[in-house]
Amino acid sequence: MIDKFGRDITYLRLSVTERCNLRCRYCMPEDGICKKKPEEMLTEKEMIQAVWAASSLGITKVRITGGEPLIKSNIISICKKTMAVPDIQEVCITTNGILLPKLAKPLKEAGVTRINISLDTLDEEKYAFLTRTGHLDKAIDGLKAALEAGFEKIKINTVLLGGFNDDEIPTLAGLTKKYPVDVRFIELMPMYDGGDFGPEAYIPHSIVTEKLPDLEPIKSDGGVAKLFKFPDGKGNIGLISPVNAHFCKSCNRLRLTADGKLKPCLHSGDEFSIKGMNFLQMKEQMEKAILEKPAYHGELSYYQRSNANRNMNQIGG
Repeated sequence: MIDKFGRDITYLRLSVTERCNLRCRYCMPEDGICKKKPEEMLTEKEMIQAVWAASSLGITKVRITGGEPLIKSNIISICKKTMAVPDIQEVCITTNGILLPKLAKPLKEAGVTRINISLDTLDEEKYAFLTRTGHLDKAIDGLKAALEAGFEKIKINTVLLGGFNDDEIPTLAGLTKKYPVDVRFIELMPMYDGGDFGPEAYIPHSIVTEKLPDLEPIKSDGGVAKLFKFPDGKGNIGLISPVNAHFCKSCNRLRLTADGKLKPCLHSGDEFSIKGMNFLQMKEQMEKAILEKPAYHGELSYYQRSNANRNMNQIGG
């Protein structure tokens, strides 16, 4: 479906849970979330019906997100049924990787084609600090399990945090020399504010090319990342800039939260509920949401916060 600014909306990001087994400091509070009642959340049947409705409007790609989607006991079923919807060409998943040693192969067998693993540091102490409850070795085991499972593409998502992990840019980028993976550096977005990161944390994506002068630009793969590669790299380096060089003009995404709210824009407070609706009602709400998609999310910085009115774990990474 084409929105009022001429953008073809073909990508649905489906959050299946707000809950997570980590407590990353830029994403959610230390004590977790205020748990909603089960009846407030989308059922598996409603999620799949929403994918059918989205498909009927031209959605061809679905990314399963959270929270941490792999903590859902029915995650394999959700992925399998999503991939079975007509015209859905690609089902991807974003995870912190902790549960991949157990689930990588079942996910691949369920039809998941691509996987993104969130990994912001390769330092054990930093990882423990940032995630509050995590252990780096478990995330690395998850990456290795994903490689062994043979996904079409594996990407590592790294949020740039000035004064915290910018000194690790060469080490993190070096993963593309060691493994056939892409590493994508993403600018920190001003959403959840637990007081852990000040203005200095909001560094531009350009710092990556400054620290890695050997990078060579390569052709875009159609996504939002500016792509580069080391001469001897097995994978690519991607730079994603939602703050300093936004890509709103080419945004093709619609988001659906785990509690059944359509968000036309990540940084907008506008939401359209589909909880409890039938197929036709869901389709109508999606049409409305797409037509209400704004041209631009507005200026973002440490001092100009997102208007999302939710933490990232409540929307879907």
